[in-house]
Amino acid sequence: MKRDNLVRLARFKVAEKRRQLEQLELMMGEFARMAAELDNQIVNEEKKAGISDVQHFAYPTFAKAARARRDNLTNSVKDLKVQTNAARLALEEAEAELLHSEKLEQRDGSREELEARREAVG
Repeated sequence: MKRDNLVRLARFKVAEKRRQLEQLELMMGEFARMAAELDNQIVNEEKKAGISDVQHFAYPTFAKAARARRDNLTNSVKDLKVQTNAARLALEEAEAELLHSEKLEQRDGSREELEARREAVG
């Protein structure tokens, strides 16, 4: 495979890794926003019922369900943080690979230019 193809492939990988990382960060933000909305709904429901003890027999069913959804979203955010860290590492590796490919391409270009000069002189 030619060096320019390697560079193009490395650039594609970097762009893909960046897109994946941005998507994960966007999802984390959206899940955090949804969890905050659920927190507000839980507080409002508890105020309305006058009961904030989850173990109380008359605790609002909606608040219980909202708590469960919020907890699931919070756990999902934690999982996404782990995936985000892995995606950042993959992006760093792809960027290092791109840099290496570009250096090889530049070196080969310089070598070809030098050979062309020698042929012109010689």
